Amino acid sequence: MIIGVPKEIKKHEYRIGLIPKHAKSYVEAGHQVFIQTGAGTGAGFTDQEYLSVGCKLLPTIEDIYQIADMIIKVKEPLPPEYELMREGQIIFTYLHLAASKELTEAMLRRKVVGVAYETITDELGKLPCLKPMSEVAGRLSVQEGAKYLEKEFGGRGVLLGGTETVKPATVVIIGAGGVSGRNALTIALGMQARVIAIDTNTKYLDSLAPQFGERLKVVISNEANILSAIKEADLVISGVLITGAAAPKIIRREHLSMMKPGAVFVDIAIDQGGSAETSRLTYHDDPVYAVDGIIHYCVGNMPGAVPRTSAEALGNATLPFGLELAGKPLHEAFKNHHLLDGLNVYLGQMTLAPVAAQFGIPYVNAYEIFK
Repeated sequence: MIIGVPKEIKKHEYRIGLIPKHAKSYVEAGHQVFIQTGAGTGAGFTDQEYLSVGCKLLPTIEDIYQIADMIIKVKEPLPPEYELMREGQIIFTYLHLAASKELTEAMLRRKVVGVAYETITDELGKLPCLKPMSEVAGRLSVQEGAKYLEKEFGGRGVLLGGTETVKPATVVIIGAGGVSGRNALTIALGMQARVIAIDTNTKYLDSLAPQFGERLKVVISNEANILSAIKEADLVISGVLITGAAAPKIIRREHLSMMKPGAVFVDIAIDQGGSAETSRLTYHDDPVYAVDGIIHYCVGNMPGAVPRTSAEALGNATLPFGLELAGKPLHEAFKNHHLLDGLNVYLGQMTLAPVAAQFGIPYVNAYEIFK
């Protein structure tokens, strides 16, 4: 198969879909790998490194899309890419279709095979290709939240960990049982903050309670408990996720007036539309804005801030699935039901039920197509 790896065109996105050692795995499996010139530079990988493992270079994104049977990238196709996609071409990337009807319609119109990292499953029903970026986003959420609590950035001017004589800041993590939430919890506690962990998973919360004493409070997720917690918060992190669907609006506009002026809200769910009514997509060069005195951090590609770590972690997770897609006819590859769960659109058909319902698009069960 011919694999194409374009340079990401999303604003301030420095990751790449294949790092050299992963590209080498495709070459050794007998595939041709074409990398767009300079595509790896942002993540610290030179064109020469790709050439040294057997890849070939092409100068433009148009060249990559024209030649490739399968496109491997990091972020969803953007409008300049819509007309470059070809019928039957496999697009293997994060799609987050629930956040964009325009992209959904474009992929259906172009009759591509869209396989989304974020809906591929494993034996436990988890999301193995979403996990590494959720880990990064969860860890970064505390790091970025702590920065924007500084007065210079409009925050409350509090230090997350406090001092020997000053109480630490309070961090509220909504969705603390998910991958991003657990990683945010690890970093927040490591920075000596007081943490309120909110989740629907009572078993997980019960396992946390004895470990950290007064620095950690665990709370069952419901509206009353969330509102009570955010009133105390200096930093609120939301990592809520419904697989393949738009994020629920946990925080409404009227809730902001209940929060401390200068508190920070980090919305990890922004890729899926955001979990607050006031969330809107931002980028690394202008990551925050204030609504009713609350600083919002809603960067849609948070892991892109640490592209070398992120690209390698993502490739480690996606490589086995990509090799399977490249190495077998689709009817054979999709016998792997975990990979089939990643199929979002197929030759003009919508195979992701939550997005079909959200946008009023006819739904076709992928298991019926490949039974």
